[in-house]
Amino acid sequence: MRVKSSYLFAAGIGLLVALYFIIGTIFGGGDKKAGAEAKTGTAQALPSVQVVLAPESQHGYEVVIRGRTESARTVVVKSESAGTVASTPATEGSFVAKGAVLCRLNIDARQASLDQARANLRSRQLSQQASVELAKKGFRSQTQVLQDQANLDNAAALVRQAEIGVEQMNIRAPFSGVFDKRDAEIGAYLSPGQPCGTMIELNPLLVVGDLPESEAGKLRVGAPATAVLLSGERLNGRVRYLSRDADPQTRTYRAEVAVANPNMSVRSGLSATVKISAGSGPAHQVPVSSLVLDSAGRQGVRYVLPTNQVAFAPVTVIEENAAGVWVAGLVGPVRVITVGQSYVAEGQKVRVAAAR
Repeated sequence: MRVKSSYLFAAGIGLLVALYFIIGTIFGGGDKKAGAEAKTGTAQALPSVQVVLAPESQHGYEVVIRGRTESARTVVVKSESAGTVASTPATEGSFVAKGAVLCRLNIDARQASLDQARANLRSRQLSQQASVELAKKGFRSQTQVLQDQANLDNAAALVRQAEIGVEQMNIRAPFSGVFDKRDAEIGAYLSPGQPCGTMIELNPLLVVGDLPESEAGKLRVGAPATAVLLSGERLNGRVRYLSRDADPQTRTYRAEVAVANPNMSVRSGLSATVKISAGSGPAHQVPVSSLVLDSAGRQGVRYVLPTNQVAFAPVTVIEENAAGVWVAGLVGPVRVITVGQSYVAEGQKVRVAAAR
């Protein structure tokens, strides 16, 4: 049986097509596989990092210093006169109001001098009144009336002097506060200028600290501040004083924060952490783990540029909280490296993945 030539021609065409696909698969497929392997090898050669996008936002700046509580005023109350201490009405360590007697001296002969001065004053008053009446009737000259008035004024001055001498026997509190220490006991003799005791004012209470040179220019009088004691108690107040002259030894500036202490429960001399508001400005919140040191020892963060290259920016930590740290020194939205930041260098190209 003879095969038609048309069938032989069709079979030949089919055989050629099959050979073409077989040869293309052998040679062309190998090239594609090699190219894919090359691309995969290049991708695997780039280090992989995880990033988090940190947007720029306004955040309050705070200057944090170590401080201590201090009384607003401390005065050693001294005697103005000489005498023996007769009584000490104020209890040591107790609250006393302004004007309360801290120590009372024996009056001795001062009361007698006051009584004599008052009697002399009454006599001069009668003489002056009689002179006025006689002058009206023409029996006393104007000069005599003026002399009697001068004698009356002198007697009144002597009474006032004697009253002051008696009052000086009472050594009083110059302001409301705590009678912190008694220096004189009953029976002790005090000369003028010798102490009765020490008064301290605890309301308002001061929280004082030393500012470094780099922070002193950021603050102003009246700025709000918060002091946290070791017990956890928080005291709110405002800056009342900033030194203009640095301590010659420490090169620091004294800062005083006045806080309310109505119950006087907070004592003087307690350690505190003082946070003083210094305004607000641009800042970024980043994870604590993203902070690294560069070759120069500067603290900062590594981030990824739009070209997927690594860059480093030194930052200043403003505040730390449970969500991370607020830092200053970055500009605009930043892709901060959170995983792998310690294994890449500035300028290196990386593969970027979002933080898990």
